[in-house]
Amino acid sequence: MPDGRSPVNPRQVWQAALSELQAQVSRTTYDTWLKHVTLVGLEQGVCILGVPSSFAKEWLESRLRPLIERTLSGLVGQPIQIEVVVQTPKRSATVPPAPLLEGLANEPESTPAPGPPSRSPWQPHPRYTFATFIVGPSNQIAHAAALAVAQRPAEAYNPLFIYGGVGLGKTHLLHAIGHVALSRGLRVLYVTSEDFTNDLIEAIRVRSTEEFRARYRTNDVLLVDDIQFLAGKEATQEEFFHTFNALHSANRQIVISSDRPPKAIAALEERLRSRFEWGLIADIQPPDFETRVAILRAKAEGQPVPVPPEVLDFLAQRIQRNIRELEGALNRVVAYAALKRLPLTVETAGAALRELLQAPARKRLTPAQVIEAVARYYRVDPRALRGKQRDRQIVRPRQVAMYLMREETEASLPEIGRELGGRDHTTVLHGWEKIKAEVEVDDELRKAVLAIREALYASAS
Repeated sequence: MPDGRSPVNPRQVWQAALSELQAQVSRTTYDTWLKHVTLVGLEQGVCILGVPSSFAKEWLESRLRPLIERTLSGLVGQPIQIEVVVQTPKRSATVPPAPLLEGLANEPESTPAPGPPSRSPWQPHPRYTFATFIVGPSNQIAHAAALAVAQRPAEAYNPLFIYGGVGLGKTHLLHAIGHVALSRGLRVLYVTSEDFTNDLIEAIRVRSTEEFRARYRTNDVLLVDDIQFLAGKEATQEEFFHTFNALHSANRQIVISSDRPPKAIAALEERLRSRFEWGLIADIQPPDFETRVAILRAKAEGQPVPVPPEVLDFLAQRIQRNIRELEGALNRVVAYAALKRLPLTVETAGAALRELLQAPARKRLTPAQVIEAVARYYRVDPRALRGKQRDRQIVRPRQVAMYLMREETEASLPEIGRELGGRDHTTVLHGWEKIKAEVEVDDELRKAVLAIREALYASAS
C-alpha cells in the first residue's frame, strides 16, 4: 500500500472481509456468490477478486459491489475499489466438455436422457462438531435433541425440527449429527431446500426422476437446511412430502432446520406442516452474555494472536444477535489491529467496530420512534406507555422503552422521563438497569429487545 502505511496481508484482509460479509447477507447469498470468490490481489486501493463465471462476475458487480467495497474500506482504513475477473478452471484434455441440452430436442421420448452428474459423497464441515458447539441456556434443548438423534437415529425424535434466527448454530448442529452418523457407517445426505429444488428440476429436465428418488430415499439420515424456502413451491413440496413419507415409514432419521417454526412458514402445505410437528420442535435463541463470551473464547483460540479477556467481554456486550456476527466482529478487530499495528485493546476494538455498531444510525432514532416500535411489538396503545397504568401488561413494555431509548437514542434520562409522561429520571434509570440485567438471562425478553431494535433500524434506514 502507498503512503508509508504498514504492510497489509491481503489474504488476512479478505478472510476478515468474508467473515463480515457472511454476517451481513443471507446464507444462500453467501454460499452462492461469495463463498467461492478468490483474492487475486490487493494493491494501490484496488482489490482484484476472481470468480468462476461471467454470470457470477455480473452478479457481484451489480448486486454486491457497494457492500464489498464498504467492508474492505472499513477494514483497510482507506477507500477500496474492487475489480472482478473471471478465472475459468482448466479442463482436462482427456475429458471432452459435457454438452448442455445438446441433442435433447431430437431425442426420442422412449430413450431416457443421461442422469445428472454424480456427486462426491457429502462431507460435513470439519469444525462443525458437537465438541465445538458451545452450549448455553439459549440452545441447550436443541443441542440435547441433536445429540440424542445422532446417537439413536429414528429412535429419539423423528423428525427433529430445529428453528432459530440466522447465524445461531442450526447448520452447525446438522453437520454435527452428520459427523456422528457417518462415523457409525450410516448413509447421510445433507442438502438445503434450494439444493432439493434444483435437483428435482434437473431430474425432470433430463428425465431421471427415479435416480433422484433413489438418491434421497436410500439414506439412513437426511439433513435438510432452510426448509422455509420450500414455501410456495407446490411441485417441490409434493416431492418432498413423498420423500418424507418414504424415509419415515422406513424408520430413517429426518432432521430439518428453518428460521421459523412450522406453523409460521407461510404457503407451506398443511400435510407437510403436520408431519414436521410429528417429532420434536426445538428452537435456538440468541445467546446470553455468558454464552457469547464462551463462544468468543473458543473462536479466539484460532486467532494468530492472543485476544485479551476484556476485548472478548467488550465484543460480547456489543454484538448480541448471533454467533456469525460475533465471529465476524472478532475477525475484524484482529485484522484491524494487525493492519494498523495497534495493540489489541478495548479502544482498538471500538475503533474497528465503529461502522459495524451503526453509530450514525443511533442518532437518527428518536424517543417517539422507540415508543411506537415498543407499542407495536407488545400490541399496546402508545398512550398507555406514556400514561399512569402500573399493571404488568404495561410496566414491562414501558421499561423496555426506557432501556431502548437510553441505549439507542441521544436522549438524556430526564428527556426520556418527559417522553414517558413526566416520569422522574430515577424511575427511568431503574427501568433501564432492570431490563439491562434481565435481558442477559431471559430468552424471551432478549428476543423482544432484538426484534424491536431490528424493526427500528429497518424503518430508520
